[in-house]
This record gives sequence, structure tokens and C-alpha cells, in this order.
Amino acid sequence: MTDATPVTPEQTPDTQEAQDLAARGSNRSQRPDSDAFKAFITSGWAPRAQLDVEPLPAAPFTAARRAALSARFPGSRLVVPAGPLKTRSNDTDYRFRPHSAFAHLTGYGTDQEPDAVLVLHPVEPGTGDGGSAHHAVLYVRPLAARDTEEFYADSRYGEFWVGVRTSLDDVATATGVEARHVDELRDALAKDVGPGGVTLLVVAGADEAVEALVEAIRAEAGLDDVAEETQELTEAEWLARAEAAYRRTDAALVEAVSELRLVKDAHEVEQMREAVDATIAGFEEVVRNLPRAVEHRRGERVIETTFDAHARLEGNTVGYETIAAAGEHATTLHWIRNDGVVRTGELVLLDAGVEVDSLYTADVTRTLPVDGEYTEVQRRVYQAVLDAADAAFAVAVPGARFRDVHAAAMEVVAARLEEWGLLPVSAAESLSPEGQQHRRWMVHGTSHHLGLDVHDCAQARRELYLDGVLEPGMVFTIEPGLYFKADDLTVPEEYRGIGVRIEDDVLVTADGNENLSAALPRRAEDVEAWMRRLRD
Repeated sequence: MTDATPVTPEQTPDTQEAQDLAARGSNRSQRPDSDAFKAFITSGWAPRAQLDVEPLPAAPFTAARRAALSARFPGSRLVVPAGPLKTRSNDTDYRFRPHSAFAHLTGYGTDQEPDAVLVLHPVEPGTGDGGSAHHAVLYVRPLAARDTEEFYADSRYGEFWVGVRTSLDDVATATGVEARHVDELRDALAKDVGPGGVTLLVVAGADEAVEALVEAIRAEAGLDDVAEETQELTEAEWLARAEAAYRRTDAALVEAVSELRLVKDAHEVEQMREAVDATIAGFEEVVRNLPRAVEHRRGERVIETTFDAHARLEGNTVGYETIAAAGEHATTLHWIRNDGVVRTGELVLLDAGVEVDSLYTADVTRTLPVDGEYTEVQRRVYQAVLDAADAAFAVAVPGARFRDVHAAAMEVVAARLEEWGLLPVSAAESLSPEGQQHRRWMVHGTSHHLGLDVHDCAQARRELYLDGVLEPGMVFTIEPGLYFKADDLTVPEEYRGIGVRIEDDVLVTADGNENLSAALPRRAEDVEAWMRRLRD
């Protein structure tokens, strides 16, 4: 990697002065800083070619999403940062990924747009974008002119280092949102903020610098000293006031942008289909490479890198760290070290998902026999998990509650464990809230919402998530499992070291559900036939 230090004057032992720690990186730089260099490097360039910018496919949908958010916060200025670049090591950064709320509300994906901030400015109800109560503006860091120092010297933003950035017009064309320079952000946020004026809310956790700016503006406006007056209130009045006060907090905005994604629109469902299809193709690549994994001392890493390379080639990247867990490692739920051997006669649990360029991700798991055929005990455990998954699918329909999906799977798991003589109590006793002994072998939940985040909508209220009623357009996983650790003395030796999980991505439809990952075989005999076909 090239030296990423900014251009600085040459120093000699006789001219060195005390340096701030932040400037020490320049000690290794030997790049010029003369006036002659600056004049030469900023001149003699042909006119920039215009970028071929088209409206983002999500743009018609993001307008509706912003309008839905607007309806929940009339009179409040809503601040949704994309997030900053994050240092990986010294002066190198991780590849950028915008905050999911920003991506959802703007349509930006891949590595667009670090430091940008979407602001929904309050206006008179009905006069805003699409008849809403807000006008959206994107504050971005646009392309710098070639006669600026940023052009050649800024390793984070300069065109010489990271390529051509979009202009304000490009951003507006792509998103359908007015675009302004990020330098205008502070004044725009501060306008009319104060007691009796505009409430300023920010999506917390996205950008510490923007959060600090918001806090400073609030303090300057005297909002941090405003206290609720005290008086005798009825319970209903108190609850109403508490609810109104909560709706003026950052937590309420974080909650809202999360709940906004509980039901996917048509564009989101299309993106989920693309992510699942790319993931299935990645699983096929893994099966083709299993013989190579068996031969390598880090066979799990052969599996991981096979899938991850596919995800990078066919999408943006992986949606989360790939779990390539062979043998007993499959009993560790989030095994991502992936440095173990892959042995014939054992199982390998692959939990992986492709994140497509729009940042929507799949999340699929299959537990595969390394040599292509399950043993009798492996098949027994696998079938129990599959039966649990099928029971969960049967109840994942409109009108059911999200928690019903897990309950259905647990009934099957408990019944199988009872049949095998592994439960210390009956299945009925274990399923009671006071029991739960069956959870020793499946401590995780059966489902989670899926979308821009692998665990999507995580800040939604309990009554809309765990206790929520299923609606068409919801997308979530169904992923029961059984995990018998190698040192578990409560199970017969034949079970020890076996971990099985089967995970699919399900879309709730008007009349039931659709298994988006159904093209990836699930039944043991179908998995075996699929593996034979791919390896012949």
C-alpha cells in the first residue's frame, strides 16, 4: 500500500521542531511541498469527464420511506448520518459501509457516502416532500477542484488517492434529494432550535462527531436546561406527557428507523431475492471445493475464503463473518475463527450470506456431510432439526405472532430429545417456562428479522418484534439447531461433537410464506444428491 501521509515540507535535523503526535506520520514522507510542485500538480489536466449518474433503483421507494418517518416526528429536525471512515490501522481505513438507516432512506449502498448526513427539515404539514411534513437535504463532501490541496494530498478524500467523488448535482440526480455541501451542516442544524422551536434529533451510534455537534447546538440553544413543570396529573395525562417527551428523544428516532424496516417494500424484497440467489451460488462453490478443504491444514479457511471470494465478486461483500465450522466446531454457535481441519466422516456447518451492492444480505445455513453422505446418527439429528424447521414454517403466516415461530420449533426439538432419552424431564415439563431443559442443546432463538442488517430491526419495540403480529412483507430467518458438545456427558457418546443447524430466509406473503432459499436442498437425501451432482 502506498504511503498515506499528507504532503509536508522536508525536514532536516537542523530545522526540525517539536511535532504533535498527529503529525508524526509525516516523518516517513519524502514527497515534495514546494510551490513549484504545487503549481505543476494542480495544472495541465484535461476537463473531467462527466460521471454517468442515473437515479438509484431505490429512489422511488426511499421517498415513501422518508415520508413515513416524517409522519412520526412532525416539527422535529431529523439527522441521519452515513457515518465516518473508521481507522483500521494507523492511517489506513476499513472499507466504508454507510449506516443502515442512511442506506434505507437514501438508497445509497456499497461504500457511498462517508461523512454524508441526511437531514429531514420540518416544514408546514402537507408542504414538504411528497406532501409530508419535512424537506430532505443531503449534506455531503463533494468532489474537490484540482487546484485544491485535497485533490493531491488528502489520502482519505483526494481524487489522487480514492478516485473521483460525486458532485452535488450527481448526488441529487442519484437520490432525488437536494444536495448541499457538508460545511453548511452546522448552520442548517441550528436553525430555529430552542425552547418552543425546532426539536433536533439524531440517529445515535452512527457518527460520534455529528452527535457531538447536535449536543453542542442543543446546549447553545439552552435545551439541556429545560425541565418539565411539575403538577398533579392523572395517570393518563402522565402517560401522554411521557410519550410526548419520549418522541422528542434520539432513542425514539433510532427506534423509528429500525421499525420502518420491519415490513419490506417491493424493492427490498427484490434485493433480498438477489442476495439469497447469490448466496446459494456461493454454497455450490463451497461444495465443489470441499476436497481441497480436506487436504488443507486449515480446511475451514478454504471454505471461508471460497464463499467470501464469491461474495466479493458477485455482491458487495459478505453480510457478516462467515461461519465455516467443521466437526466439533459446529457446536460453537458463532465459530468464525475458521482455522480447523475438515475431516471426512464429519459434518461441516456453513452459515453465510452474500451482501449485495444495495447492502441487503441473505443469511443461510446448511450442515453438510464432508464426504457427501450422512451417517445414521448424523441423519437422525439432521432430520430432527429439519422437522423443527418445517414446524416453524407451518406457523409463519399472517396473523401469527413472531414468537409462535420459535415455539413451534421448540415443541419438535423437545419431543425428539425426549424420544432419544436425553431430557431429564418430559417434553411437556421442559417446554414450560419453569423447565427449558431442552434449550441446553439449542440456546439461541429460531428466528430474527433480516434485511440491511443480518439482525435487522434490532432496535424495534418488543411489542412489534418478539410479540409482533406477522404481516406480508416481513422477512426473517428460520434456523433451529441441535448442538452436542464433545465433552457433554449428559448425552451418549455417539452424539458428542455433532452440531446441526438448518437456516432459511422466509418472506411472509398474503396467504402464507415463501422460502426464499428453497432452491438450496434441505432434506438429507436431497443434500446428498445435490453434493454428488456438484462434485461429479
